Amino acid sequence: MKPRKRRITGGVDTHKDTHHAAVILMNGRRLADAEFPATAAGHADLLEWMRSFGRLHAVGVEGTGSYGAGLARHLRSAEVRIVEVNRPDRRQRRAKGKSDPLDAYAAADAVLSGRAMAVPKAGDGIVESIRALHLARNGAIKARTACSNEMKALVVTAPAELREQLPARSATKLAQVCARLRPLADLADPAQGVKAALRTLARRYNALTAEIADSDAQLAVLVEQARPDLLAIRGVGVETAAQLLATCGDNPDRLQSEAAFASLCGVSPVPASSGKTRRYRLNRGGDRQANRALYMIAITRMGHDADTRTYVQRRTADGLSKKEIIRCLKRYIAREIYKVLTTRNTRDQDLTLAA
Repeated sequence: MKPRKRRITGGVDTHKDTHHAAVILMNGRRLADAEFPATAAGHADLLEWMRSFGRLHAVGVEGTGSYGAGLARHLRSAEVRIVEVNRPDRRQRRAKGKSDPLDAYAAADAVLSGRAMAVPKAGDGIVESIRALHLARNGAIKARTACSNEMKALVVTAPAELREQLPARSATKLAQVCARLRPLADLADPAQGVKAALRTLARRYNALTAEIADSDAQLAVLVEQARPDLLAIRGVGVETAAQLLATCGDNPDRLQSEAAFASLCGVSPVPASSGKTRRYRLNRGGDRQANRALYMIAITRMGHDADTRTYVQRRTADGLSKKEIIRCLKRYIAREIYKVLTTRNTRDQDLTLAA
């Protein structure tokens, strides 16, 4: 069969500096493999090399959210069907070994056999900006928490005359007071050394607080621009909306059903029945940050929404535990959010009509 007429499937094992590509026929026969640099020119050469063997059916790419993100964007711009491929299982690696060509062929085999069917995130729209800013915000939150813990630990072991001057509970008030400390030049004195350390930590805490406030303001603008209807849902704030948008990506239509979205967020019910007991347990898989966002929405509604409180009372009377009730609430919330995410933005519709 002539190369330009036969159909082929590709697979790519991605790395930081290089990508290893492989091509197989639709009957599974291996054709060739090659290595390309992980650059824009390398991406173009990889696609041209694959197409030289025939009509490209699909390409399985490992790590489309990390090392393969640039390659996935290039293939998508060339209108190539991309499939997210997980790494080969350990049993297969024990039996056949581990190498870049083997992993690339395994990615192509996974696409051809139908084991890999996930559509990767697009990563080329406003949601990608939201994801990046949200990631930076989360890092600042973790750093500020660590800074707060270090300040409080220093206060516990500080000399008595200094410790009695500092507030013990509020990290914000502690940072405000410690930022005004004026240690003397003799840092060999433990009291002066602790003062200098506390002032440094307090300034870091205040800088991180300002950084978080800036990120919140930027995220509020972007989320309002991307999905204002998401913020209208009860219990959904800017931070939770940003996380849910980042989980779905710029192409939420890649999620085939609301059950798929629930599974992605780790809120799909998992059977845990035995004997005469019929029950479901929490799902410990999926995106745990999206799961946390749904949990915060559920907790907020349990405290401030009358309908949710009525539901909790009814389910408690049915014999469900608090964990099981929260699991049910997260599943209902996921269904509600999925309908909003997969509905075209009304603002985009207005702009289209105006044009």
